[in-house]
Amino acid sequence: MHISEGVLSAPVLITGAAVCVAGVSIGLKKMDYDKLPKVAVLASVFFLASLIHIPIGLSSVHMILNGIAGLLLGWTVFPAILLAIALQAILFQFGGLTTLGVNTCNMAIPAILCYYFFREGVKSNKSWIMVASAFSCGFFSVLLTCIMVAIALALTGEAFLAAGQVAVLAHIPVMVTEGILTVSCVSFLRKVKPEMLETPYA
Repeated sequence: MHISEGVLSAPVLITGAAVCVAGVSIGLKKMDYDKLPKVAVLASVFFLASLIHIPIGLSSVHMILNGIAGLLLGWTVFPAILLAIALQAILFQFGGLTTLGVNTCNMAIPAILCYYFFREGVKSNKSWIMVASAFSCGFFSVLLTCIMVAIALALTGEAFLAAGQVAVLAHIPVMVTEGILTVSCVSFLRKVKPEMLETPYA
């Protein structure tokens, strides 16, 4: 899911960087610095989850967990994901420094969208609504990320369109897995620390 150096065109890189700067600025402005440890822990979880890559053709498959991160962080997911991706690029050469903006947007924007769509559902007293909302949050965060990766590649050139399609298809098992994992995480938090689902970073 990390787009490597030398793949994207300059206009795509510049646009991604500009949107990323705007998103990170909003995230930092909305951040409650008393909750910084929470942001750091979720950035670490994201870092570890997306660190293990399984190559599939021109793409690779890995867990993302941007859905649950977005659900718990709101807009502060932008700086959290940027930090995790930057460390991966520097330490392990996953993605690249020039693609930091695009890669961050590809994972943070779906996380924020899922936060707004599913934040109320996961707090519902009706178990089926909670389960459906949590699963959808995990599933669609990955799906939207794959679609955004495919769009970024397609905007660079038609030659990369097939790679984008492969990325979407290859991550279908990840979508289902993250949906189930998000249900488990939300169910656990509702029992032991429900206030974590009350995100003040919208």
